[in-house]
Amino acid sequence: MRITTTDKEHITTFIHACIRNRMTRVVCSPGSRNSSIVIALDEHPAIETLIVHDERSAAFYAMGMALQLKAPVGVVCTSGSAMLNYYPAVAEAFYQSIPLVVMSADRPTEWVNHGDGQTIVQEGVYENHIRYQTRISKDLVESEINAEVDKAFEAALRTWVGPVHFNLPLEEPLYGTREVEWESEEAVEFNHERLELSDEMKSELSKIWNDSPKKMILVGQHDKDLALKNGLFDLCNDSSIAVLVENTSNLTHQRWVHCIDRTLAGISEDEIEKFQPDLLITLGGAIVSKRIKQFLRNAPIKAHWKAGYEFPAMDTYRKLTHSFEAKPSDFVDALVSMNLNRNTSNFGSVWKQKDFLNQDKLPAFFETVPYSDMAVFETLLDYIPENCHLHMANSSVVRYCQLYDPIPSIRYFANRGTSGIDGSTSTACGVAVASPNTCNVLITGDVSFFYDTNAFWNKQLPSNLRVFLINNGGGGIFRIIPGPRESAQLEDYFEAHHDRKAEFICKAHDVNYVSATSLEDIESQMAEFFEESDRPKVMEIFTPRELNAGVLDDYFSFLK
Repeated sequence: MRITTTDKEHITTFIHACIRNRMTRVVCSPGSRNSSIVIALDEHPAIETLIVHDERSAAFYAMGMALQLKAPVGVVCTSGSAMLNYYPAVAEAFYQSIPLVVMSADRPTEWVNHGDGQTIVQEGVYENHIRYQTRISKDLVESEINAEVDKAFEAALRTWVGPVHFNLPLEEPLYGTREVEWESEEAVEFNHERLELSDEMKSELSKIWNDSPKKMILVGQHDKDLALKNGLFDLCNDSSIAVLVENTSNLTHQRWVHCIDRTLAGISEDEIEKFQPDLLITLGGAIVSKRIKQFLRNAPIKAHWKAGYEFPAMDTYRKLTHSFEAKPSDFVDALVSMNLNRNTSNFGSVWKQKDFLNQDKLPAFFETVPYSDMAVFETLLDYIPENCHLHMANSSVVRYCQLYDPIPSIRYFANRGTSGIDGSTSTACGVAVASPNTCNVLITGDVSFFYDTNAFWNKQLPSNLRVFLINNGGGGIFRIIPGPRESAQLEDYFEAHHDRKAEFICKAHDVNYVSATSLEDIESQMAEFFEESDRPKVMEIFTPRELNAGVLDDYFSFLK
């Protein structure tokens, strides 16, 4: 097949190597120095491109697409400070283990630090948050370019998944084209080896297991995984095992504790000891709950087993004794295959009973709760469609969501790698673009929303996106967590109180907009809000900022 491409031969070779490594989607931001790369991408029949002007937003778009597609997605920018705007998404992709492929155009090396415009030291910029970084220049021959690209994608995809960076120095002229022959090649496949435990390790783990009447399995952020769910079900048919998950774990079962903070709130000082595990097993990524982190850091845990390729030395609870570099499902299957002894302890039942007790109390609380963030979340989560994608922005939103039982058919998303507010909307847009036949719902706070409004600044905005914007006039998280709310600087410096509204932002970007100031307003507009549309929709819900923290305090006091 003859195709049009750039006249920069090394760029054509580079793009073909990326395609062979399964990168077929790229988010582009306009510029001049990257024009040779953009020409090669846009003209190529195997590549789909999306244009997002704001580089910070563009990188989160690409990250969201990679998250949904479970495949590498590229993002390309011009030279200079443009690539620095990618850094928040690079860091998030690093800690959330997402294969984001950064392609930064650069000036020729001889012009770096010599006064040429849009020129900075680009190589090594992401040093602390990248799985692989390399330079692809015209000095490399085809075999060298292919080897470097293959090496980078192997680092990004084989086991410990994460972002990679290609820096591409380019000389003028930049806009020339040529025709070349291209033949589609079979995609590179990276197969991981299944975990094989030695007899010695099996013996050691069996002894720890048998000596631990109180066992806890805590699952952090994870994609839906039927193999892991089935493995946990087989392993945990034992009353001595408590399984704790969060909405972001994307695992549900009636025997497991889904709302950790809700359950912890009902544990009195006198009974803490019977809820503390002897053996802790952690799977998946970040945990949202600060309460369970503190609870486990204070517990006299004898052994902590961690399973996962990413961050094998990460010791969140300061009790790590064994780290297994393996897929969580493979590690659980390995434990199941060992036919470990069942224990007569009722530790798992104790946790689940407490969970049930606090769950049963809640209807009485919500009968009297005033209009507030808490009441709004209860209403919104009742209306979320089955089988949708639910995106939870950071700070107070993701924490509120953990207080409600997950809906099994829903897939939950949150940027919990770095837990920053930047990019929540852009990530949701990226996932929505990559899943056009699925309803994507974003619940966001006002600060997160206003911080990322350039997510709406592009031609290909997904029509399957619905945004609930909870506007309580600032960073409500600082009225919830202890410390800031007692400070004289609360309103100006922490909460950053404001009176801004999203209506005209939505009009500027041709996004459908409605507002609500009560539960009745919300409920009366829900049916139409979820109807099909050719544009995204935003419902801005105004809540009383002074009341919200008190209602949440009442919630936890009620459970006690």
